[in-house]
Amino acid sequence: METFVQQILNGLVLGSMYALIALGYTMVYGVLNLINFAHGDVLMIGAMVGLSILKLLGVYAPGLPGYAQLAIAIIGAIPVCALVNVIIERVAYRRLRNAPRLAPLITAIGVSILLQTIAMMIWGRSPLPFPQLLSSEPIVIAGAMISPTQVLLLVLAACAMVGLVLLVERTRLGRAMRAVAENPRVAGLMGVDSNRVIVATFAIGAALAAVAGVMWGANYASIQFAMGTVPGMKAFSAAVLGGIGNIYGAMIGGIVLGIIESLGAGYIGDFTGGFLGSNYQDIFAFVVLILVLTIRPSGIMGERVADRA
Repeated sequence: METFVQQILNGLVLGSMYALIALGYTMVYGVLNLINFAHGDVLMIGAMVGLSILKLLGVYAPGLPGYAQLAIAIIGAIPVCALVNVIIERVAYRRLRNAPRLAPLITAIGVSILLQTIAMMIWGRSPLPFPQLLSSEPIVIAGAMISPTQVLLLVLAACAMVGLVLLVERTRLGRAMRAVAENPRVAGLMGVDSNRVIVATFAIGAALAAVAGVMWGANYASIQFAMGTVPGMKAFSAAVLGGIGNIYGAMIGGIVLGIIESLGAGYIGDFTGGFLGSNYQDIFAFVVLILVLTIRPSGIMGERVADRA
């Protein structure tokens, strides 16, 4: 039972990060019907910028508490990631809005490779250690252990997701996002600036990826220039699992996928008689993606056009 609870906690932590990344995919798809496959690399940029900020804080403000350092790193990474994503939209995607769907897909892959190359030139190709800023003393819950860093990650993810829901449902920008998602032409006739809404959508998705990137580094203590590829693909699988274009679906899909992956990693050895180990946990995300596309292509929540954002 303790092992089961431990894997559930691990799955919630992992799923929270997947959910934050998946929201970026699903928001862009909601307003543009475009899959931004470079979004995982925005996560990487957030982690790298966060690490650079932490190094500067170590030189100029070494006495700051760990929570304060993480907060400053996240606050500093958010505008950088938002700027990167806005530039991507302006340079790579805006002129391809009415192009055949294959063109934006190829462009997104090219942007992803470009971002990785630039990051490799700036930060190097070797993995970089991410400092441990919070206590390593675990918190025990029902016999399972969770670190203070993971608790902070869960709190930040929950706050970010609640804040996004309130923004989409209670603010003028959120109404504009829903209007553009439902019908861009009619929204334009009603006075909604579609370009501004799309730019805001890219910026918000990047902000969520920045939070996930910094906390990913804090949780796993290591980052590198290609770190966004696999989490990005898994987060895309989570978005499809929940219902691409549906923000609630992205949240649920991320949590569900994280729990499935964690449970699979914990029990795959027992199920296969030791033939497969926990290092095969990456296969679960893509097995789930194949099953969802085969059995229920619309995902758990379905693609509710009026609620897309």
